[in-house]
Amino acid sequence: MKVLFVCSLGMSSQIAVDALLKEAKKNGVDMEVKAVSTQEFEEEVTGDWDVAMVAPQIRHRFSYLQEFAIKAGVPCALIEPMGYSPLGGPRLLKQVLGLKK
Repeated sequence: MKVLFVCSLGMSSQIAVDALLKEAKKNGVDMEVKAVSTQEFEEEVTGDWDVAMVAPQIRHRFSYLQEFAIKAGVPCALIEPMGYSPLGGPRLLKQVLGLKK
């Protein structure tokens, strides 16, 4: 499963990505996650991605980013704030798997 992760590319983003990957591995889900900025997202989001997730700290750009995802046919969602933490892996994985095409 390929997940495009739109975020600020800071430390909290890396922690959330690590928690998601750890939970995916624990549950036997083969997953690739690529963290990108909002500017990179416009170019990166293509049909090659299974899911696009938007970090809570950039929720003000969600509608704009979602338009690009819809055009590419990629399900897109805003990450729940409770999933965006070191212990949020289970919740984040459930949300990601729920969006998969």
